Amino acid sequence: MALVLGAWSTIAPAGSFEGVASCAGSTCHGRNEGDGKVVRQDELRLWQDPSSAAGVHSRASAVLATPRGERIAAALGLGKAESAGACLGCHSTNAPNAARGGRYLASDGVGCESCHGAASDWIATHYTLRASHAGNVAAGMIPLERPQVRAEVCLDCHFGSDRPGQFVTHSMMAAGHPRVSFELDLFSSLQAHYDVDDDYIRRKGRPDSVRLWAVGQAEAVRRSTRLFTKPDLATAGLFPQFYFYDCHSCHRQITDKPNAARTFEANPGRPIPFGNPPYNDENMIMLSAIAQVLVPGEAARFNTAARDFHAAMAKDRQQTVAAAQKLNAAATNLSNVLAARSYSADAAFQVISAITSKAISPRFTDYTGSAQAVMAVDTLLNAMVREGRVTVGAAAGIRAQINRAYAAVAAPEHYDPRAFRAALGKAAQSIEALH
Repeated sequence: MALVLGAWSTIAPAGSFEGVASCAGSTCHGRNEGDGKVVRQDELRLWQDPSSAAGVHSRASAVLATPRGERIAAALGLGKAESAGACLGCHSTNAPNAARGGRYLASDGVGCESCHGAASDWIATHYTLRASHAGNVAAGMIPLERPQVRAEVCLDCHFGSDRPGQFVTHSMMAAGHPRVSFELDLFSSLQAHYDVDDDYIRRKGRPDSVRLWAVGQAEAVRRSTRLFTKPDLATAGLFPQFYFYDCHSCHRQITDKPNAARTFEANPGRPIPFGNPPYNDENMIMLSAIAQVLVPGEAARFNTAARDFHAAMAKDRQQTVAAAQKLNAAATNLSNVLAARSYSADAAFQVISAITSKAISPRFTDYTGSAQAVMAVDTLLNAMVREGRVTVGAAAGIRAQINRAYAAVAAPEHYDPRAFRAALGKAAQSIEALH
């Protein structure tokens, strides 16, 4: 078994981690200008960008030594955050000691090999004239062009895994760690350090943003339900592990005034008893919309499994785990179909319409699902621009309405579901008018 981090680790060849410096030569990926003949060759410059989202992976280790990082570690009794195993699993390329090459540095943060795989078996040959992408993958490079593989790699840290140091507990968030959220296409576009040119398409195929986004949602549901079935992750002493639950459904203003107005709405997608903490279903809501228009033959199965899972929460652990396994199977089936199918020019329009439809929009009663929805509309509109389905000018005219939807989820403590649904609906109507 390989020592590569992420989902590919079960099938990729073993290898050692050679460190970011091994990729940084000026004839490799270390140029200041992206003018390479095959790849940009300024990938390291983008990865190290100190001010943009493109550089967050390189800053991942450094943030552990900030006052916030130190405060979180102190509250949890972890010692120094920059050397705590509970932190390094995601804030660095945390290779085992035996797999660290001579130029490996944990302080590099989330380096090249966190995503592309341990490089020792392919770094010397992946650029040669006879090299092929298939050959590189056979030698251990992770095929990130495959949406399911990319999602699995990203989810290890951007949702969590059952490996050491890759699970953000409720205690961590209580100590000050940011809430974890995941959206594959948006995250991918923010981290893109390559050009989709003829060479890329020849070697890896033409990427499709709708496929990437949709598969990412399905894989997030798979990951969530799989981890929830593990007893060592699903409980925290006497209580369930609240990481899996919707934070903002519980963290509301508390008052004992007899005429206090309720600050929540009943959610038609969650058949749970009044007052029960709801499971975080942000990705389930999105996947329900996806299935409705892209895989209609499987939509009823998935929706039933999701409702049964929520309902089982009011029963016992055994029934809840069984329901989680059925929901996982339904999400797996959708992921496989979504990864294999082709997408028409209308697919993004159809999904945006479904997200804001009468079947889905009533489920935007809480902050997390609503934040996921506005990210979806935003990323799908951007995809339509990139792929020439909507002009830049037309998209710019809708930007103000999307920004109003973002403003509605800017502050969780002030979230208003009615205002959010109105803002998102207006943005979706404007997008539909371009169809």
